[in-house]
Amino acid sequence: MSRIRKHIAGVILAVLLAACLTAAYMGGAAARKPLVCTGLSIEVADSAANRFVTAADVKKYLDKEYPEYMGMPLCSLDLAEIERIVDGKSAVKKSQAYTARDGKLHVSVTQREPVVRFQKGQQGIYADSRGFLFPLQSSYASHVQIVDGDIPLNISGNFKGTPQTEEEQLWLKRMTELVNFMEDSRIWKDKIVQITVDRNGDLTLIPRKGNERFLFGSPTEIKEKFSKMELYYRGIADKTEGGYRSVDLRFADQIVCRHDNRNK
Repeated sequence: MSRIRKHIAGVILAVLLAACLTAAYMGGAAARKPLVCTGLSIEVADSAANRFVTAADVKKYLDKEYPEYMGMPLCSLDLAEIERIVDGKSAVKKSQAYTARDGKLHVSVTQREPVVRFQKGQQGIYADSRGFLFPLQSSYASHVQIVDGDIPLNISGNFKGTPQTEEEQLWLKRMTELVNFMEDSRIWKDKIVQITVDRNGDLTLIPRKGNERFLFGSPTEIKEKFSKMELYYRGIADKTEGGYRSVDLRFADQIVCRHDNRNK
């Protein structure tokens, strides 16, 4: 190879080496530059079953209370604060905030799932299966068991949490157990459409079909009383013309049926 050719080859090799070093440097600089938040991705679990919280709601919460998230370095986002904001909404059971290499802030939300609605006049409130109370939502109403009448709970305002007094806590615990029993049953979940609390605290259960009113008494001995109701439907209801008006389940080992509505 002539001296000129060697010189040209050397120049080409130097240029290629310089290009490789420049590319490596630029790539390293880009890798060192922090990713910034370019968007928001929200996932709401069980959105087909309940629509208390939507992706638009979550975005609205963050735009109002943490608007600086857009354009911030991902490593600077306060994920705990974001979760606190979202978890502070009454219909949210739990949220999780995290970032990813796609440059987005990701927020996954689990909604509260009510099992009962307590209605006291114009005031109402939901409770989930663990007895956690949270307000009704203007955007969505869940089709759950309704308990109305003289409810011994303070359900006014935007209360969220559990009752303060031990008496209220005990009553709510028993009522939650009652509703959970009905939810787990293949029979009673759809058969009973309303539960009314009388002034003395006794419960009256109203079925979807028929004229009967089941006098349940206090929310105790739940399994035994529903067993009596099952016996009534299997062995008594069809044996009287027109049925009964009241079926009293409050007495041990007895089912007291009447054609009127007396509850004493």
